[in-house]
Amino acid sequence: MNEAYPPVLDSLAVVLRLENVDTDVITPIGRVLEGPQAIVDYAFEPLRFADDGTKRADDPFADPDRQNAQILVAGRNFGCGSSRETAAQAIRGMGFRCVIAPSFGDIFYSNCLKNGVLAVALGSREVEQIMASADALSRIIVRLPEQRIELDGQVAQFEIDPLSKRMLLGGIDEIGLLQGYAEAKANFDRADAATRPWVRARRRA
Repeated sequence: MNEAYPPVLDSLAVVLRLENVDTDVITPIGRVLEGPQAIVDYAFEPLRFADDGTKRADDPFADPDRQNAQILVAGRNFGCGSSRETAAQAIRGMGFRCVIAPSFGDIFYSNCLKNGVLAVALGSREVEQIMASADALSRIIVRLPEQRIELDGQVAQFEIDPLSKRMLLGGIDEIGLLQGYAEAKANFDRADAATRPWVRARRRA
């Protein structure tokens, strides 16, 4: 079970002006990572560390003014490539609750939702406007119940399927979602047994 997604997320954002950032960049493949903290420590390794292991001066995640940012804004096709859930886990472990981009890798998008991260796909022009505002340290407000993003007086609506939205706000996964229907199923089974006893008898036979 994940931590419930906040109905209103009000945060600064980290801007990653790169396209086609694949899951091998988010979770490096050239290193054995043991434990959830290592996944976070070495997330985006090519962008954060030089070949000798020292910190890169242009690390996009090192801006001291954005150390508590919970929103990541990226270029198109973010999270493309191989299927690795650790990529979404790394994003969540770095403190991000929302990723905004023009498009995502399909499996990465799904993994984000399963790991308590809201992935928002918007038009390229809208994303560029958000990036410009984020560069100026404007705060971004994400209202999941209303499926709306607000910043600098502008509003952008986004799409999310109802079940994913419900799971995020409730902090539950697919199993938790099904468990929420347990009482309704039990009530149906009792009513069905009363109105169609022959069905139950045939199943036992």
